Amino acid sequence: MQVSKQLEQIQPPPITEVKSWLTGRVFPDEKPLVDLCQAIPSYSPPMELIEYLKNSLDDPLTFKYSQDEGLPEVRDEVCSWYQRHYQGAPTPKQLCLTVGASQAFWLAISSLCQPNDEVIVQLPAYFDHPMGLQALGIKPVYAPFNPETAGQPDLEAIKRLISPKTKAILLVTPSNPTGAVISPDQITAFFELAQSHNISLILDETYNAFIGTTPHLLFNRSDWPNNFIQIASFGKTFALTGLRCGALIANHEFIQQVLKIQDSMVVCQPRPTQLALKFGCRHLDDWVAKNAATMQQRHDHFKADFLAAKTNFKLIASGSFFAWVKHPWNDLTGRQAAKRLVEEANLICLPGEAFGPGLEPYLRLSFGNIGVTQITEAVGRFQKFYL
Repeated sequence: MQVSKQLEQIQPPPITEVKSWLTGRVFPDEKPLVDLCQAIPSYSPPMELIEYLKNSLDDPLTFKYSQDEGLPEVRDEVCSWYQRHYQGAPTPKQLCLTVGASQAFWLAISSLCQPNDEVIVQLPAYFDHPMGLQALGIKPVYAPFNPETAGQPDLEAIKRLISPKTKAILLVTPSNPTGAVISPDQITAFFELAQSHNISLILDETYNAFIGTTPHLLFNRSDWPNNFIQIASFGKTFALTGLRCGALIANHEFIQQVLKIQDSMVVCQPRPTQLALKFGCRHLDDWVAKNAATMQQRHDHFKADFLAAKTNFKLIASGSFFAWVKHPWNDLTGRQAAKRLVEEANLICLPGEAFGPGLEPYLRLSFGNIGVTQITEAVGRFQKFYL
């Protein structure tokens, strides 16, 4: 069967690839597998949300379609959540509920761009973004990674990359893979840069519940709908990753165009997901804050242990769920280094080049799905590697 040449040139899904390296492997009890690969919460949703979903199964409407953009009462609740956490909020008409943040990204890019358009992407990039752009025939124009600034985007560097074909600047905050957070002032500056060139600023804010402060103040601006698009994921916020709980936020006219693709792609976010989202936004602020504090403690524990261990691996950046590490093998790519960790340390993580070109010296570690004991064990395994 013939496959699109364009599709053949895209890298395979990195997590699937790395986990395939485990096929046939048996890990002994004295040295079990430590999974630093996938950035998912280690905890489940609270029992009250689970019980709420169980009870919803008695309602026949739970199994029906909703409006393409989502139930009005759910979108109202999401907007109230934004008002509390951003000190400003979209209106329900500026919101489309999606099957995860990845689908929100596809909706945004498919509606904004045509083949051969360009989107500026900051390196290291969340791998789904370049993969999606390439699949759609849209050119990712990479802003270079600077390890000296822990990968923070540089306004002037990005400004120089804007061309007549540029449709958007795409940033991720907190960054996946580095964990670095873009400050509100920086975000405002990037918004105003986009505004001055009549292009869009797209922010993927999947981990926005884990930074401990207001992420930015764009929703306080009356002009935000003209040049701002947000990609959101409540799957991380409420530990609903398997329910695929995302959202796209943009101006009302853009959302109306997006619904043409939404209807032909998935119709709507599944109702059980919407019900879980409504419950979470209405009832779980304190639960989310407690888990955000736990994740911060894990990060702090990992960073302190890693730096104290004085390994041959260099910590370049960290935050939220992630650490971005330079491996010590100049003659190995990130994939080769990651494979060596599987074979010799019973530890899996992602290779740097999965996050964009020229990033072979790096590895992404995620400690979202492991506890403090495993963090200590993981650092000990890095410590045992010698050149």
